[in-house]
Amino acid sequence: MANKIDQRDINNAAWSACDTFRGVVDPAQYKDYILVMLFLKYISDVWIDHYEEYKKMYGDDMRIRRKLERERFLIPIIEIKDNDQKKVIDKFEATYYSLFERRNAPNLGELINIVLDHIEEANKTKLEGVFRNIDFNSESNLGRTADRNRRLKRLLEDFHKPELNMSPSKVSEDVIGNTYIYLIEKFASDSGKKAGEFFTPLKVTELVAKLANPKDGDKICDPTCGAGGLLIQSAYQVGSRNFALFGQESNGSTWALCRMNMFLHSFDSARIEWCDTLNGPLLIEKDKLIKYNCVVANPPFSLDKWGAENAESDRYNRFWRGVPPKSKGDWAFITHMIETALEKEGRVAVVVPHGVLFRGAAEGRIRRKMIEENMLDAVIGLPGNLFPTTSIPVAILVFDRSREKGGVREMDNKVLFIDASNDYVSEKNHNTLSDDHITKIMQTFTERTNIDKYAYLASFNEIKDNDFNLNIPRYVDTFEEEEEIDVDEVQNEIDQLEKELAEVKTKMAQKLKKIER
Repeated sequence: MANKIDQRDINNAAWSACDTFRGVVDPAQYKDYILVMLFLKYISDVWIDHYEEYKKMYGDDMRIRRKLERERFLIPIIEIKDNDQKKVIDKFEATYYSLFERRNAPNLGELINIVLDHIEEANKTKLEGVFRNIDFNSESNLGRTADRNRRLKRLLEDFHKPELNMSPSKVSEDVIGNTYIYLIEKFASDSGKKAGEFFTPLKVTELVAKLANPKDGDKICDPTCGAGGLLIQSAYQVGSRNFALFGQESNGSTWALCRMNMFLHSFDSARIEWCDTLNGPLLIEKDKLIKYNCVVANPPFSLDKWGAENAESDRYNRFWRGVPPKSKGDWAFITHMIETALEKEGRVAVVVPHGVLFRGAAEGRIRRKMIEENMLDAVIGLPGNLFPTTSIPVAILVFDRSREKGGVREMDNKVLFIDASNDYVSEKNHNTLSDDHITKIMQTFTERTNIDKYAYLASFNEIKDNDFNLNIPRYVDTFEEEEEIDVDEVQNEIDQLEKELAEVKTKMAQKLKKIER
């Protein structure tokens, strides 16, 4: 297998392709161009690799064509006609390589758009709408014609490197999927606060997925799926291919990234909808919300104007416990997740800001009802500065509907509190969790025992006595007693320092006198 391309090499080559846009286009925008080109290069390489394979097997064009018609993605033939639409002036397959051959064309951006349009049309059931939000001929994003053509030519040349040969004979599909996620993570780091809508740090997604504990045969949903990282991590936890993935995303560009991400990980059957989860969910069957075994999410924190004015008349009756305040949508997302988890068995894991744990009024009333229904299983505090969007510490809430009346865990009415806020690895611009940190959290979550200054298993009555406030320090005492101070020893140190300071001042005065002479 010496001809296989290394993961690191393909990651580095893909990231270096971004040099074309750095300093000219905002990372939040140029990520779309890079990731779409990666996807186009991938399906082109697979198509050509299989074509060569069939050619060796059959040597017959008719049988080759029949084989290719059963590929995951079809590559159509494009005919470019003159202005009168009478004469064909160019004809080529809708592949990356056809564009590379035409990289000096004066209308290169237009040609790339034409190729993407034809691919989308030929693969309508899978790719409809995926490329509609990306314009390679955009003057506002990519500059005037000459500059735009130069940048796009360089981009095509960057993807022509041997390290970016994505043929199945050269690189496994897992590697391509990993590269896609690697690029998304790098873009998030470069984009700063603009990255929040499409990215959750990898270690956080791993932890949330483990806490949700998806199993063989489960339906798994992320109602605010971004680029799909949480869904993919949840799929990895299952340990088989027997699961179904569902997602909803309100941002059209991010929805497109998620669709491509699913394909690059061979999750072709994932159902990802472009919609507003709170005001117009599309994961519907027979006019009812689809129910899931596992629901995971990192919703936008304290979303303003989330649609509170429509909540009381919600056709799916999601907000029967109460309507969250219009300026903070956290409990609206949590409520949606709970209502879409299967009764008496569904599991929910959601990342939240700490205000969700203790804010009063409508949020306090909703929180109280969910605790009284015995669905809250755990509250886990994480370190600050884990996210590119915010430096504040966050928490993960775990709900288990098997604890509600009639469920198998009905008799368990305790909530586990874990304070993992001091467990992190400090990196260049942010903090991250290590494998050991995740293992420690998961072991504590599974064993559900008290650990001094780290974890506490609180009874319902204890939480009730705290007025259903879930602020972690109320349950996990992390106070460290200060060491007893020896006043005499401290005074001796001060006296010694003052003596040394006097000596330094004397020497300095002597040197100044010499300089004056």
